[in-house]
Amino acid sequence: MPTDAIADETPEPVTPQAPRLELRDPLPPVVDTPELLRDTCERIAAGTGPIALDAERASGYRYSQRAYLVQVRREGSGTHLIDPTAFDSLVPLDTAFDGNEWILHAATQDLMCLAEVGLYPESLFDTELAGRLLNLPRVGLAALVEHYLGLSLAKEFSAADWSTRPLPEPWLVYAALDVEVLVELRDLIDAELQKAGKREWAAEEFEALLSFQGPPERKEPWRRTSGIHKARGRRALGLVREIWETRDAIAEARDTTPGRILPDTSILEIAVNPPQDANALKSMRIMKNRGPRRFLSEWYDAIERGLTLDESELPTTGQRTDGPPPPRAWADKNPEAADRLARSREVVVELAEKHDLPTENLISPQLVRNLAWEPPTPITVDTVTEALVADGARAWQIGLIVDPLTAALKPESV
Repeated sequence: MPTDAIADETPEPVTPQAPRLELRDPLPPVVDTPELLRDTCERIAAGTGPIALDAERASGYRYSQRAYLVQVRREGSGTHLIDPTAFDSLVPLDTAFDGNEWILHAATQDLMCLAEVGLYPESLFDTELAGRLLNLPRVGLAALVEHYLGLSLAKEFSAADWSTRPLPEPWLVYAALDVEVLVELRDLIDAELQKAGKREWAAEEFEALLSFQGPPERKEPWRRTSGIHKARGRRALGLVREIWETRDAIAEARDTTPGRILPDTSILEIAVNPPQDANALKSMRIMKNRGPRRFLSEWYDAIERGLTLDESELPTTGQRTDGPPPPRAWADKNPEAADRLARSREVVVELAEKHDLPTENLISPQLVRNLAWEPPTPITVDTVTEALVADGARAWQIGLIVDPLTAALKPESV
């Protein structure tokens, strides 16, 4: 038998499965009474060191982004699972934290819903963001736990409906595990940041998160409707807008994710081929499902509004109100800006490789596009610095990039 055939039959080495992360303590009860909350606050206040924190939402099921479970762990106090829906606020818990450092993973996902229940950090450490600054290939919590601790962490309930009551025990175990080793993980990542000379960078990033107010509100969020390119012409776009806004109002009132009221595909189907009367709407395939059919009159009212809008009230085609146009259109619309963007991107890639960073963590891609599309006048290190500061760039980022970026923004002949 040929030697290559023997090689083909040799099995690939199997990477051993990392041992499963398990709870070190018995699963705690859900804190859902004033008495239990008072006891929890006393135990947390008596603990030591930073506070591991996480929150579970029901994003795929609810319109709101509220927290339906808050998990807390601290040395000397153990893990606590708190039901925020059982209380007017969790301010007593915030008091028990007493300004100690929070440890969060992907803080921007949880800070807003924690603030809604009265929890505000005075200092924090974000393990996901720290992993990005270290340019790790995978920065999910499970990946970091395996990388640093050699343990596997299942994420099978990450998309569960956490508004469910009572919460099933397997879900509660999953939630408790999310904070089980955050303190140990934080210390290991912190040591690596210091070794890489990136601890001060991380400190600036964490400080910026303390004032995080959520993503900027889109001026025309209906333009994010999936498949909107199929809506040809201003009248069709007007129909998309009216139906989308009707759906959004219904979803908010019912605290249900909009896609469960009416899918984006159905919005487009109506907008592209609008029915001529209520009976025609009712007979459409998309109205055979009970969910959309419950709001038949609301959909028809939205269609009538869209069809009778004055030309001056119709949205314009291709208009963007939240920044420059897509870069693919720059070569035709603004060739000079396209050249600036190309040079700026080269600078970002080169610097990111030099400092072992993802390009998006060295500097926001949107910020680079904004500067390339409309650079300051005159283009100097000082004016570019001002623009970077105004758009939220941190001091460490500006220190690394402002000189080469300024040069890239200037005309090549200069």
